[in-house]
Amino acid sequence: SSPSLLQPVQVIYWPVFFFCEPPPKMSTTMGINGFGRIGRLVCRAALANPDVTVKAINDPFMDLKYMVYQLKYDSVHKTFPGTVGTKEDGGKEYLVVNGTEIQVFHEKDPAAIPWGDSGAAYICESTGVFTQKEKAELHIKGGAKKVIISAPPKDAVPIYVVGVNHLEYKTTDTVVSNASCTTNCLAPLTKVVHEKFGLIEGLMTTVHAMTATQLTVDGPSRGGKDWRGGRCASQNII
Repeated sequence: SSPSLLQPVQVIYWPVFFFCEPPPKMSTTMGINGFGRIGRLVCRAALANPDVTVKAINDPFMDLKYMVYQLKYDSVHKTFPGTVGTKEDGGKEYLVVNGTEIQVFHEKDPAAIPWGDSGAAYICESTGVFTQKEKAELHIKGGAKKVIISAPPKDAVPIYVVGVNHLEYKTTDTVVSNASCTTNCLAPLTKVVHEKFGLIEGLMTTVHAMTATQLTVDGPSRGGKDWRGGRCASQNII
């Protein structure tokens, strides 16, 4: 006889595994304004970080070929461990580092730098000139999203030191400061001592290595205000 239509049917389930790659991590895109000492060191650090992409550099006082020389050779950190070249195309200039093109601008006005066109979202303001919020925010007019000042601000710009108060960062902050070299040295130690034992007041002295504001031989200091800064840098600790 024919089998009943209501006869149970055995079903076998075979597990199927789908191996999917995780979505690619979005790289932080940045620009650098001012290719001086700090700007170049920030550039080197960013180039060594796979999560960061340098999209553009602006410096009104340095031509493209000199940028190559300045980035490639460093008396302290030695020769750059990679290739550094140039490219010019349709009136646009590029610094080519390890095969990656970084657009170069020569604008004096931060508002005129086309950060947005280059894809740079976060700007390191390392000229030492635009240390006020109103001036630093001019980068946003050019298409930037956030600005980090690499020096102490001259007004109420929020200051964050990694390891001390960086968790207090607010996403609404458009301009922030990474504080001074002295603050970055002193604040972490002070935080630990204060939290463990407590501090009421303190006195500190900065002993600084020679800096670009000093002279190579004795002479009038720049601006005439910092007299000690006019003494020979290699023979005097300021």
